[in-house]
Amino acid sequence: MANVVHLSDVTKTYRRDDFLIKVLSGIQLEVEEGEFIALMGPSGSGKSTLLNLLAGIDRPSSGSLVVAGQDIGRLSESDLAGWRHRHIGFIFQFYNLIPVLNAFENVELPLTLTRLPKARRKIKAETSLQVVGLGDRMLHYPRQLSGGQEQRVAIARAIVTDPTLLLADEPTGDLDAKSAEDVLDLLVQLNEQFGKTIIMVTHDPRAAERAKTVIHLDKGLLVSRAA
Repeated sequence: MANVVHLSDVTKTYRRDDFLIKVLSGIQLEVEEGEFIALMGPSGSGKSTLLNLLAGIDRPSSGSLVVAGQDIGRLSESDLAGWRHRHIGFIFQFYNLIPVLNAFENVELPLTLTRLPKARRKIKAETSLQVVGLGDRMLHYPRQLSGGQEQRVAIARAIVTDPTLLLADEPTGDLDAKSAEDVLDLLVQLNEQFGKTIIMVTHDPRAAERAKTVIHLDKGLLVSRAA
């Protein structure tokens, strides 16, 4: 299996007034294609910071950060945006759907940044919504959907470009127990049936149990990894 992620001695430090705050310290991490990893740890442990680094949303202070074969810490902002669009699908806790767009339009939106013809965009957006079980909700607006359905639309949007890596930040954190189980079932399906590589930040041990591997962060350090 090829490595989708290879982190070597990655640190992240922020400056606050006259103080330097180290959020991540010397992270070493390899993620193979097809893995489903749950990233756990207490608040402030660096989980979301690590996810943002992997997504190219933030940059490391030092170390090597290779994702999908590219050292993304060395890319220009414009190159990074193009790389992110090709390789990363991001699933947010609070869905981040656009209220004035229906489900189809929300899912199609990332494709409008590509050169795909409209007919091809339509097929890909419809297919993504069918994969997440919402083929009959394409014309519904976010306000007409339940929280679980909104999150599934958000997942359809994340997979519509067929990204190399799916990153999920507390994807069940705003859902009731039944909707959370449905979303986790979908993530497992994307991993097992479609071969998607997934890294999921979660506080919920029940959600973490659905992953193949659990990684624990504490105070910016990777303290354990267990299958």
